Amino acid sequence: MGRLLTLVPFMQGAVAMGCVVAGMFFLRFWRESRDRLFLFFCVAFWMLGLSYLALGTVAVATEWRVYVFLLRLLAFCTIVVGIAEKNRR
Repeated sequence: MGRLLTLVPFMQGAVAMGCVVAGMFFLRFWRESRDRLFLFFCVAFWMLGLSYLALGTVAVATEWRVYVFLLRLLAFCTIVVGIAEKNRR
């Protein structure tokens, strides 16, 4: 059980790195096309990366986890706003 508890922060760090890399790809796509949808996705993936980084560093049973999940909710709302703006035009 102790080994599993040390693996969880490592995996959350790996997922955070993947989110940041995905955000960098969307930033590159935004620079090439100037389509704001890519910018919304870039910001959302960076927020998701921050949330996974915070989950990896915050203790499991603290009250601060709620704020981390609010950051994740904000990231998904950013994606929804970007898609709605893209379809509105």
